Amino acid sequence: MTSRPTIAFVHGAFADSSSWSATIAALDAAKYPVIAIPNQLRGLAGDARYVRSILATIDGPVVLVGHSYGGAVIGEAARDLAGVAALVFVAAYILDEGESIATVLDPQRFAGGLLGPDTTLERPFDDGDDLYITTEHFAKVFAADLPEEQTRLMSYEQRPLSLSALTGVAAARPAWHDKPSWALIAEHDNAIPPDGQRWMAQRAAATLGSVASSHAVMLSQPAAVTETILEAVRSVTADT
Repeated sequence: MTSRPTIAFVHGAFADSSSWSATIAALDAAKYPVIAIPNQLRGLAGDARYVRSILATIDGPVVLVGHSYGGAVIGEAARDLAGVAALVFVAAYILDEGESIATVLDPQRFAGGLLGPDTTLERPFDDGDDLYITTEHFAKVFAADLPEEQTRLMSYEQRPLSLSALTGVAAARPAWHDKPSWALIAEHDNAIPPDGQRWMAQRAAATLGSVASSHAVMLSQPAAVTETILEAVRSVTADT
């Protein structure tokens, strides 16, 4: 295995690839090859196929990083893909077979998530409906530790998630069953309850880290994201 795997990033809902900019800049400065793969946010199976198609074009090992819904996508995309050496879940959903992001966390057991009908709105399009976080609630739900002027712009620029993506079910044996995984828990997350993140990560036998951060951890605490990725890189390249 080479000492310089490609670091591939998959963003989640209500964001885009630019949210990884600080971590990508740090890794690029350290001479790691990087790629930010645009998540289509249309549905789990199709989104995973798209990410997988990009991964198939990369020579050498890959450390695959997913945030939020992007975590569910990378678990699907990397299944049986030999080139993916490790998975890194950042404030992410980690689904097992038969689960969706709508069903994986019991709200009675994992309370505290604010993402729901009171904080979102739906907009119809030809093939269904898209889900947005309202501008009024965007900061509190997604990025409570960022400046208000920044979160307001983020609310205007957010990429919506198709409602069909909420119910897309993970297929047999997601990739974390067979690949080493790391997970960074956002301890002040109001979108995915931190205890739920931790439970999913422990179930996946992921190496755990945590940081005092909102759901937008890659923006508010990019150094923690970078270090988690580098831990994965060092582990999978330790024998070179």
